[in-house]
Amino acid sequence: MTDIRTAEKGAVIGRLTTAPITRHTLALYCGASGDHNPIHVDIDFARAAGMPDVFAHGMLSMAYLGRLLTDLVPQTALRSFSTRFTSITQLGAAITCTAKLLERFKEGGEDRARLELSAVDQNNDVKLLGEAVVAYSN
Repeated sequence: MTDIRTAEKGAVIGRLTTAPITRHTLALYCGASGDHNPIHVDIDFARAAGMPDVFAHGMLSMAYLGRLLTDLVPQTALRSFSTRFTSITQLGAAITCTAKLLERFKEGGEDRARLELSAVDQNNDVKLLGEAVVAYSN
């Protein structure tokens, strides 16, 4: 990874790869998040909805992106964070989250960076795309 203060535009400044998502991961996330939609944990419900199996909560992948961001800067330095969900995350997916530097700028008297975010699985299937603005110390 490259330091946010010295990175070239387009440089990867952070990367996080998760363990493959399991049914246990989904059950734990369900309890932690309060999102008990059965499509994520009940195979019979998922099949009745036309899916071959349960699949991960979209917000689980967004949480992985959030963890990447807070690995880069303190939570208090996060100024904005948005994502767009692009495809379903299946069981067994190992998600790789990446943050690339788009620009550095000053706003509100602080140094800030705009980051391009992505979350992809081991097959390079894009799950989420997003953007964040973080403050950093120069």
